[in-house]
Amino acid sequence: MSDRIQLPEAFEKRMQGLLGAEYEPFRQSYEQDRYYGLRYNPLKTTAEAFQEMMPFTLEKVSWAKEGYYYDAKEQPGRHVLHEAGAYYIQEPSAMAVVEILDPEPGEVILDLCAAPGGKSTQIAGRMQGRGLLVSNEIIPGRAKILSQNIERMGIRNCVVCNESPDRMEKFFPAFFDRIVVDAPCSGEGMFRKDDTAIAEWSPEHVQMCAERQVTILESAAGMLKPGGMLVYSTCTFAPAENEGVISRFVREHGDFTIEKVCCDPAFGAGRPEWTEEPAVGLEYTMRLFPHRLKGEGHYIAVLRKAGTLLKDTAGILRPYQRYAVQNESGKKGRGKQQKDCRMEEDINSFLHSELGLCEDWLDSQGGTLQMFGEQLYLVPEQMIPLKGLKVVRPGLHLATNKKNRLEPAHALALALQPQETERQRELTLEETEKYLHGESLLCDEEKGWIILTYLGYPVGFGKASGGQMKNHYPKGLRK
Repeated sequence: MSDRIQLPEAFEKRMQGLLGAEYEPFRQSYEQDRYYGLRYNPLKTTAEAFQEMMPFTLEKVSWAKEGYYYDAKEQPGRHVLHEAGAYYIQEPSAMAVVEILDPEPGEVILDLCAAPGGKSTQIAGRMQGRGLLVSNEIIPGRAKILSQNIERMGIRNCVVCNESPDRMEKFFPAFFDRIVVDAPCSGEGMFRKDDTAIAEWSPEHVQMCAERQVTILESAAGMLKPGGMLVYSTCTFAPAENEGVISRFVREHGDFTIEKVCCDPAFGAGRPEWTEEPAVGLEYTMRLFPHRLKGEGHYIAVLRKAGTLLKDTAGILRPYQRYAVQNESGKKGRGKQQKDCRMEEDINSFLHSELGLCEDWLDSQGGTLQMFGEQLYLVPEQMIPLKGLKVVRPGLHLATNKKNRLEPAHALALALQPQETERQRELTLEETEKYLHGESLLCDEEKGWIILTYLGYPVGFGKASGGQMKNHYPKGLRK
């Protein structure tokens, strides 16, 4: 049992008036310990294999295919399997958003307010490496964290942007099949887990958030294809940020309707009576209350844009294209082109001979090879030209060109399946912990680049020579 949480007086008064007799169990939920959740990574394992090998006590989350509750005392966030991208720590109620979005392989999807990456990584798991996921975050520091989580989970088909929603709209008009807007909000639903949210709360902050949410939705609407789906969510109880925002948006956009979707029985319906001008279908939106389910507070609405959704390639992968050599300005130079053409001849040899990948590995991926300075990336084939767009991660980082030799990127190791390479070594738990600390390991007769794994999950590259496995785990990630 936790200590009594001191809630803002104005918040309590408002919720008391809204919930009536239901307020007391709602208030009592704040005196209960909160629930902790994680999602297994379907890009790296199956549910059955995950449950068999996990050294934690797990209980299924009813509304999330990949979701489980865990015992906080076991601290899975500190385990080596977390660093290997075997799972993502995520609040259980937040998992419902992507479950309702229901992404499919081959689609073109946007997570507009994506940091730290919970919903993006869940979307990517459903996409299975096919199609394009664009994950955007306006705050640079948070965009970097988002990119790190995309990398850790081994996601190949994601581009991470660092743009404002209105600038994103200029680059991606009517571009996406599905969009998630997990809007920045007053955070009332997180009061049980986040003291900062309580300290920053005020009625004025709620209103400011509501105005910002309407603006973000405006930009998202312009990026959605006709017939596309937009899922709006917040982690607040404030009607102004939930039913109020959706009602206003639908009234001002006649080409959008609120769609009814099947959901978990524990989810409550939206409250049309909590807003002055309720839109048609507002009762189809969803409210997740902490006194009704094992999770925190959330609000979810599904919006459908009028028209017929036309998908581009249905996830059919085309052979990779020769790489477009470009510097940060996007200009091509003849001398540098000639240099990179020679490197182009070596890339397949590097992947096959030095890393042990099959000869047609690149052909099986789809996308375009592009150089950004000395960094080689595989950019998803459905991505627009990157010139002018603030991009943190243009795709899967394959390698770095160091003095005319290639060195494999850490992201590539995390994205590979063990069966994709012959050059691998399974580590013990003790060896894996040493590797994550940056220590070298002993080896036998191995030579060259080796993908190191723990329980079949890649943790990074090592380079074997003279009985030593040189550590290539990034210094910024070391424990």
